[in-house]
Amino acid sequence: MAVVTSKFHLAQANIARMRAPLEDPLMEGFAARLEPLNALADSSPGFVWRLQTEEGDATSVRAFEDELILFNLSVWESIEALEAYVYRSNHVAAVQQRAEWFERPTKSPLVLWWIDAGHIPTETEAQKRFELLWQNGPTPAAFTFRTRFDADT
Repeated sequence: MAVVTSKFHLAQANIARMRAPLEDPLMEGFAARLEPLNALADSSPGFVWRLQTEEGDATSVRAFEDELILFNLSVWESIEALEAYVYRSNHVAAVQQRAEWFERPTKSPLVLWWIDAGHIPTETEAQKRFELLWQNGPTPAAFTFRTRFDADT
C-alpha cells in the first residue's frame, strides 16, 4: 500500500525581542539552549525545514529593523507535530523561562500558515503573514495555535 503524504505543510514564524544583545551575560541561559533546541527540532517527528545560516541557527537574521528581535522560521508536516515540539518536548522548559530573556510581546509573536508541501517560505513571506495577523486577527492566511484553520480552508 502506498504512503499518502499531505499536499500541505505548516509554516511557522516567531519573533522575540531580547532583553539584551545575544552576547550579553543576561542572555547566556538562552544562548546555551539554542543549539540543543535546534537539534531537538531537527530530529522531531514531523519536522521539515528551518531557516539557518552557516552557523546553524538564525540568530543573525534580521527580518525586522530592530536589532534585538530574534526571528525564527520553520516548516512542519502538521500543526500537531509543531505543537508536540513546542509544548511536549524539552523545548517547553525554554518556553517557561522566556520572560528571563525576552520582553513580553505586545502583539502575537507567532504566526502560522499553510503552504504547499515542498515550498520553502521566505523571510518576506513571514513578514507579510505577521502583518496580516496583526492587522486582521487570525484568518486562514495567518493564524495562531489558539485560533487554527485547516489546510483546506
